[in-house]
Amino acid sequence: MSFDWMYYAISWVLLRWHDLWSAIVPEEPVLGTSWQWVLSIIFLVITLRVVLFPLFVKQIKSQRAMQALQPKVKELQAKYKNDRETLQRELVELYRREKANPLMGCLPLLIQAPVFFALFHVLRRLDPDKGERAQTLYGWTADQFLSASNSLLFNAPLSRGFGATSADLAGFNVSTTTVRIVAGVLIIAMAVTTHLTARQMVRRTGWAEDPTQLLLQRLMVYGFPAGLLISGAFFPIGVVLYWVINNLFSLGQQQWVLRAYPPPNAKPNAKGQVTKEAPKVAPPRPGAKPVKNKKKGAQVTQPVAKSGTAVAEQNGKGDKAPAATSTASTAPRPGVKPANSRKSRSKRKASR
Repeated sequence: MSFDWMYYAISWVLLRWHDLWSAIVPEEPVLGTSWQWVLSIIFLVITLRVVLFPLFVKQIKSQRAMQALQPKVKELQAKYKNDRETLQRELVELYRREKANPLMGCLPLLIQAPVFFALFHVLRRLDPDKGERAQTLYGWTADQFLSASNSLLFNAPLSRGFGATSADLAGFNVSTTTVRIVAGVLIIAMAVTTHLTARQMVRRTGWAEDPTQLLLQRLMVYGFPAGLLISGAFFPIGVVLYWVINNLFSLGQQQWVLRAYPPPNAKPNAKGQVTKEAPKVAPPRPGAKPVKNKKKGAQVTQPVAKSGTAVAEQNGKGDKAPAATSTASTAPRPGVKPANSRKSRSKRKASR
């Protein structure tokens, strides 16, 4: 299968942004940086994120729908634990009826992955020593190709990476130390921002209870970022820059979307973390009389108020139970025989 059409698409977007910035930013490097091409890569990221934003929203909605269906899914798993075929059929019917799509959670990633590899291919082939035929592939002109091939980020070529040798840098008049410092800082930033992006999503949606899903979440939060510290050495600096900018944009985008679509039965705390709300049930107090709820058959405890006023507890549906009329001063203590009020009054009259 040929991916030339994707290489053409990525190149077209990148070159259009370069045409725009060429009219605004000088071609000569400033602070050792070719800002025309650096800004072109940054705005390529913004373009792709804007295009994928509707899919990202659908991904979050699908995750929320799947989370809301987990109790029903567990019921079906318990009911058909010995019948895999019936279980799969019932799950498909449940997803269809509730309009939930488990695959939507992976769709944005599946779309973005080819885009990343297309950009990786386009930037990796940038080499001033390549022939004229290679320079004019995917809609590039020879001048654009040579300009991008010689572009710099703080005196490090965008087309080279951490593992570049002295022979790879012979035509750039830069040292391997400079390239490795710039590439190393970007690789660390790539790993850290990848970790923060994955952790933000997990902290907002909650850790999975299923062992397999929990393992996948831990791999995404810890394993994948750690692997980037090694594999990032083989990426061109332009690709690592793209990845860092993409992660930073994702952090802001996720923050907004996850606030707009919070998980079901979840409430963010002061740190922005989500904790599932548990039913608020007040513990029974000593001397409280249980009152039966006629609607649900549940019992609601009526505590005795110290100030003389009754405190009505609420049941699970929000109905208020009848308030108790006794006070702390008149309530009998356990094991004490209640006094007869009539005899007490007659004794007081006799004493007068």
